Amino acid sequence: MSSDDDKESFAALFEAEGARNAGNVRKKRVRVGDRLDAVVVQVGRDAVFVELDGKQQAFIETAELRDADGVVPYKEGDIIRAHVVEVDESRGVVRLGKSMGKPGSSAAIEQAKESGVAVEGKVTGVNKGGLEVDLGGARAFCPMAQIDLRRVEDPSSFVGQSLQFVVTEVKDGGRNVVLSRRALLEREHGESAAKVMQNVVPGAILRGTITSVRDFGAFVDLGGGVEGLVPRSEIAHDRSVAVTDAVKPGDGVEVQVREVKDKKITLSLKALAADPWAETDVAVGRVYRGTVVRSTEFGRFVRLSPGVEGLLHVSELSKSTKADEGEEIVVAVKKLDRDAKKISLVLAPEGAQPGSTVAIATGAEVSVGAVVTGVVERIETYGIFVQLDGTKGRAGRGLVPNAELGVPRGTDLRKAFPEGTKVTAKVLETGEGRLRLSIKGAKDAEERADFEAARGKGAAPRSLGTFADLLKNRKL
Repeated sequence: MSSDDDKESFAALFEAEGARNAGNVRKKRVRVGDRLDAVVVQVGRDAVFVELDGKQQAFIETAELRDADGVVPYKEGDIIRAHVVEVDESRGVVRLGKSMGKPGSSAAIEQAKESGVAVEGKVTGVNKGGLEVDLGGARAFCPMAQIDLRRVEDPSSFVGQSLQFVVTEVKDGGRNVVLSRRALLEREHGESAAKVMQNVVPGAILRGTITSVRDFGAFVDLGGGVEGLVPRSEIAHDRSVAVTDAVKPGDGVEVQVREVKDKKITLSLKALAADPWAETDVAVGRVYRGTVVRSTEFGRFVRLSPGVEGLLHVSELSKSTKADEGEEIVVAVKKLDRDAKKISLVLAPEGAQPGSTVAIATGAEVSVGAVVTGVVERIETYGIFVQLDGTKGRAGRGLVPNAELGVPRGTDLRKAFPEGTKVTAKVLETGEGRLRLSIKGAKDAEERADFEAARGKGAAPRSLGTFADLLKNRKL
């Protein structure tokens, strides 16, 4: 609203308000150009009325406050930061504004420069260095670098538009006026950002718009030029979901603030999504047909259901089990920690059906002294590893140390026991990760059994020792 009649109506309102406030303490004097915060006391159709210091009131035209949708985004109690653009002390009228309109005279332009109040100008043309602007009769110039916050590719697109600027330089009695739109935008963005940041605290739930998507996460505009990042780990409970599949630029999202540190804002979509662990029926011994979603040097992560993954440790894999990413694999739950949301998996026994429950081998099922058979799976400098027949994974894999191989020192183990060789061994120690075997012990037991059978005495007692000991005693 800008007509004299409108201003008169505002003045009448203020005169009435002044009569009601008669007797108040003397008000603080304000001057044109003052930049201040005002508290909204009433939102009218044509003007928003505010209090400046708890004692005197002012108004700002709603046309200056409407957003892109034509809505005035203020309510009673909100703070508006604006400039004093007019003071009529005789009637006690104070008008605020985001800008002072078209200044026209050189005196008004000088005042706008000194006070920092924005001015309105119409872009009339483009020259080599920037925009030509009409300030209501006074001609001005806005350099190319001062048109916008970003590089302007086509400055001619501004011709005919009425824009707001700040006056940065006045020379030659007002005949040479330099403007900056960029400085005004930076100031407004700073104010908007400060307002938005008041609500950006850990735990807060905010609305935003996806601005860009990367492999490592998605950037979200929270308003006022404030931007935060949703890291890939916070996109969804299902960590195998690609960021580009979950969100797209332009998507409106609701996010939770996870952390604000060194002006970096970390957000989460996952925190506001239903937790799949609350619904899962995962249990120790349960068999699943899962999909390998990630491979690491320490194992394979297997998705059992959306958002629920378990780790198949590398020690549970054999060379015959590839378990490549994307491959389906039948596994069983070995250990479960619901609080930490961690699942340890093993390969399911042959023939086990998804949905069934199986006993999880620990290695203790094999008794010390038992003679077992298996296949050489791996060869190391300190011995060979044997996977016992009928078992899978670490629990059924035992080590035959060099001293228990029954071969001369220095023997090439890769030639003597190539991978895949079938061997017979005696159990020396049991338990997961502690299964120790002896090929030499199995041979000694077999020789002892043959010797006893030849003597017709059946199975030899454990105290007889090795076959070599029996021969030695016989000579004596």
